[in-house]
Amino acid sequence: MTTPLSFFVREPDGLSLLSGPPFNGEPAAQIPKIPCVSAVFSSDGTMLAVTSEKGVTIYDTREGSVIQSVNVAGVKAAAFSPKGTFLQTFEPPTQAQKNVTLWNVASGAVVFQQSQKTFSKEVWPIIQFSNDESVACRTVTNEVHFFDPMDFAKGIVERLRLPGVSTARLAASPATHVAAYVPEMKGSPASVKIYERRKMSQGDEVARRSFYKSSSAQLLWNIGSTGLLVLAQSDVDKSNQSYYGEARLHYLRSDGSYEGLVPLSKDGPVHDVQWSPTGREFLAVYGFMPSRATLYDDRCRVIHNFKSGPYNTIRWNPHGRFFCLAGFGTLPGDMAFWDRTDLSCLGSTRAECTVTCEWSSDGRYILAATTAPRLRVDNGIKIFKYNGSLYYEKKYDKLFQAEWRPAAVGFYEDRPASPQVSGEKNKEKGGKTELLTEKSAAAAKTTAYMAPHAKAAAAVRAQLLGEETSSSAVSKSALKNKKRREKQKEKKDAEDATVALTEDISTLGNQMGALSATVDSNTGNITGDETTKRLRALYKKIRQIEEIKQKVSDGDGNYSTNPAQREKLQQESAIREEIRALEAQN
Repeated sequence: MTTPLSFFVREPDGLSLLSGPPFNGEPAAQIPKIPCVSAVFSSDGTMLAVTSEKGVTIYDTREGSVIQSVNVAGVKAAAFSPKGTFLQTFEPPTQAQKNVTLWNVASGAVVFQQSQKTFSKEVWPIIQFSNDESVACRTVTNEVHFFDPMDFAKGIVERLRLPGVSTARLAASPATHVAAYVPEMKGSPASVKIYERRKMSQGDEVARRSFYKSSSAQLLWNIGSTGLLVLAQSDVDKSNQSYYGEARLHYLRSDGSYEGLVPLSKDGPVHDVQWSPTGREFLAVYGFMPSRATLYDDRCRVIHNFKSGPYNTIRWNPHGRFFCLAGFGTLPGDMAFWDRTDLSCLGSTRAECTVTCEWSSDGRYILAATTAPRLRVDNGIKIFKYNGSLYYEKKYDKLFQAEWRPAAVGFYEDRPASPQVSGEKNKEKGGKTELLTEKSAAAAKTTAYMAPHAKAAAAVRAQLLGEETSSSAVSKSALKNKKRREKQKEKKDAEDATVALTEDISTLGNQMGALSATVDSNTGNITGDETTKRLRALYKKIRQIEEIKQKVSDGDGNYSTNPAQREKLQQESAIREEIRALEAQN
């Protein structure tokens, strides 16, 4: 029998641990309500650390009993180490004592303490562990310090000296490498360096990438520690296209075999990027609305381009079999559920005002929560199945937190999508039949008078969010004209993207001063100007190839390529190799 799921909800009067799906009616409480100000599970879900004004209490989630109590007032954050051996806490800094503490969960003893002036969710927990807890590290001014978790009394066992380092990320599984980011300083470009841990003392990186327009960066390792994604961000967008600065997505292989920009087929910000739990591929959502989602392999090659939509969030289920593309925050909450095995859309739904959204540990349900203080009205939770159908919904006067209880890797079986009964197949196939039915019903109803300016506003909203207006289902000729305009817009976007990419290459070349040098080759000397022209031509070919692949993808099997297009597709790998060679020369 499958072990039942569970989740907790935290209200003003305390935390409730509830039984998860499947259940009839309302979920049952597994332990009495616990007064607290925050809570966090261990990675395997066997322990729950509950923070109150007096300290932190650790519960056994299987029996509901207290395992350990940490009597320290004023704890602002707590986190378990990957195997649950240690609990890390942060308190407001004081001159009298150190405020970052590691506690041994079994004994309750303090095993390590250090001082930290500031706290940020982006870099919490401050002390990082590998998944097997064989090594721990912490970033300080100009250095990264490494510790032995078996004996913290040894102090710092190794140092990585790197002036200006602001962020470092230990490859967690396995802990063979460490990546470090140094922002722009005094006209020098920002850089990301990857070091092999066994050879760190020599100070030689195994991979490196330098770039401008970056004041901060997120470093994302895959499972297997073979690839690193770098989401570099700047506070200011000099092109004045965004209030929130610029973002560029870079990719490096830990063996040094590849480093470069991730090829994005649309201009605009990078909203989200997430590795698959398999570690063999990643998803990125990017571009001005409606955004584009693209699936890449671990060599940074495009696997599939998804249709544009109002999305800014990616959520993989724990097995990497299903994933959800969603649009939260300022977007209306659309959610599309996909099966990775055949890249089919299982269904779609909408969860307005969602603040947090996560998959259950068995990968069959997703929990969307609207919580305070982000939103103080319409608080509640919704649980959806992996195909987008609503399983459970509950409203709360005020809800602070809602989280699934996690489980150890491999605890739940990776199950494929259940066979659909004949009456539901069309409904679940991307939700197309359901959408058409709703549109037809809406068209049949008598609509209220809408002023011309209101119609224009609705049309603009539909264009930005990828929605359909109510009038689009009424007229076939209007639908035909709409498709024609979309094709023209796609063609123009493709041309604009090619021009923008060419300008980026030219700008980068001027900044680095690389294109002024000459490169010796078997066919003679190639000047920097000739290299730029060649790169422009190659990127144009790549753009054309991506357009062909997108047409094939959007055609759902009804689009056939001609001989010239097939020839272009066959040349893709050779073109990308030539691009890498030219960029390496520069």
